[in-house]
Amino acid sequence: MTMTTDEKALRDIMSRLEKLERAVFRSGKVTTSKTGKDAKKYKGATGGIRLLADKGYFDKKRTFGDICKALESKGYHYTKQAAQTPLNNLSSPKKKLLVALTENGRKLYAKRK
Repeated sequence: MTMTTDEKALRDIMSRLEKLERAVFRSGKVTTSKTGKDAKKYKGATGGIRLLADKGYFDKKRTFGDICKALESKGYHYTKQAAQTPLNNLSSPKKKLLVALTENGRKLYAKRK
């Protein structure tokens, strides 16, 4: 059985419509650059700091102001108070991710070796 031109055109249109509906009306799934485990790992202000640490940002000593600017450049927009708490937590001996140092009266953060 052969298809007429109208049937082929109709199937083509239906196929396109289904693709558009899947793209527009996703079934609760949101496509982002961070998916799966990474999305949970880098969630919130703590996640932003973990992201910076994983990218090697804390290989050098960094001031709090530098860290806030880096968080904003990565799309993490938080108040200074909201960023300070995770920094304190991640620089505690219990978490062992960062170390907090004081030089010339300024608190600096670096990756714990």
